[in-house]
Amino acid sequence: MRLVVERSALGGSVRIPGSKSHTIRAVVIASLAEGTSTIRQPLESLDTLACVRVCRGLGAELRAEARTTNWEVTGTGGKLAPPDNVLDVGNSGTTLYVTLGTAALGRGWSVFTGDDQTRRRPAGALLDALRALGAEAFSTRGDGRAPIVVRGPLRGGRASIECPTSQYLTSLLINCPLAEGDSTIDVPLLHEQPYVEMTLAWLDGQGIRYERDGFRQFRLPGGQRYQAFDRAVPADFSSATFFLCAAAITGSEVTLLGLDRADTQGDKAVVDHLAAMGARVEWLPDGLRLRGGDLRGGEFDLNATPDALPAMAVAACFASGETRLVNVPQARIKETDRLAVMAQELSKMGARVTELPDGLVIQGKGLRGAVVDGHDDHRVVMALAVAGLAASGRTEVTTAEAAAVTFPNFVDLMASLGARMRPSET
Repeated sequence: MRLVVERSALGGSVRIPGSKSHTIRAVVIASLAEGTSTIRQPLESLDTLACVRVCRGLGAELRAEARTTNWEVTGTGGKLAPPDNVLDVGNSGTTLYVTLGTAALGRGWSVFTGDDQTRRRPAGALLDALRALGAEAFSTRGDGRAPIVVRGPLRGGRASIECPTSQYLTSLLINCPLAEGDSTIDVPLLHEQPYVEMTLAWLDGQGIRYERDGFRQFRLPGGQRYQAFDRAVPADFSSATFFLCAAAITGSEVTLLGLDRADTQGDKAVVDHLAAMGARVEWLPDGLRLRGGDLRGGEFDLNATPDALPAMAVAACFASGETRLVNVPQARIKETDRLAVMAQELSKMGARVTELPDGLVIQGKGLRGAVVDGHDDHRVVMALAVAGLAASGRTEVTTAEAAAVTFPNFVDLMASLGARMRPSET
C-alpha cells in the first residue's frame, strides 16, 4: 500500500493512542502475575498483539479482543507452560527480547521466530546473559539472531551485558525477580536509559525488591512474585512525535490529548527539542498544544530517544541552518538502519543530509514531493508521510501498511486534523 500525501494545513485536537512500551510491559507482567489483571486503554497494534500471542503461548489467558477498551489477563503465577508451537513475534523486537527472558523461567523448550526484519536483529548478548544465569539459550543459525531456542529454569547468578538496546536490560529486570536464586546484572554499556526507568517504575509499582548502583549494576533477589493489577496505559509520546513534528513544520496549531508530562517515556524530550527549534508549546491538564512556525537548527542528543530519529530528521529539513542529530548509533539496529534509510529517502526529496556513524547532519532548506520507500518500517513510513505535509508537490510513501505495527489509525487521525493524506493500492 502507498500513502499519497500533499501539502496541508493542520488544526484541531486529537487523542493519542496508548503507549506500545507500557502496553507490552503490562502484558508480560500480567502474564507472570498471580490472579487476573485488567489493562485499560492498551494500544492495539500488530506489535502489542504479537506480545499477546506469545504470552498466550507461554500459558497466560488473555482476553484481548479487537477494538475492546480493556484487556483481561489471567497470569501464570510464574509457572509457564511449554508452548505447543513456535512463538512468532512478528515485527516486534521488544516482544522478542522481553519474552526470551520470560521463556527462560520455564522448564520446557520455547522456539522464537519473527519476520524478516526481526530475524536480522541481534540478540547474542541477551542469550549470553541468560546462559550465565542458568538457562539454555541458542540461535539455530549460530549468529545470535532468531530463530532462537530457550529453556529454563533461570537459576540466578551473575551476568555482564552491554545494552545497545535497553530491551536487553528490561528483559532481565522483569524476569530475574522470578528466578530461583538471586541475580546480579552488570551493565557496562546502556543506551535508551528512559526505557529502563519505565521498567523500574513498573517493578516499583509491583513492590519488587532490587538494589542498584545507578544504571551500572542491578541486584535482584530471586523467588519474588508479581501480583494482579488494574491499570490504565498512558498515551504514547513516540506516536505523538509525528503529530508534534507535523504541526511544527506546517506552521499549524494542534492539541494532543492524553499525554502525561510526568510519565517516564523518553520521547517526551521531543517536545523540548521542538521548543528549542522555535515551536511554541503549552502543557495542558490532559496533554499539550503546539504551534509551529519558523524553525531553526540545533544539535540534539537522541541517545535516550532513538525512535524519534525519523521524525526529528524531517523537522530538521524545514529548519534554518544546520541540525545535528547525534549519539544515536542504536538507530542502525532497529527495524531498519534508520540512519541510512532516512538519509537515503530524504535525499530523494531534495534534502542535504550527511550520514555520521552515530547520527545525521541536515542542512534545512525544505523538501519537494517524491516517491519514497518506507522500507516496511513503521516509523520511517510515518516520518516520510509527515514530510509530505510540508513538501512542495505530491509525495508517495510505499510499504505504508507498516504503520499498523504501532499506529493502525495514524492516517485517520492525521486526516481528522486536516492532513491531505490517503492510502492508495496503486
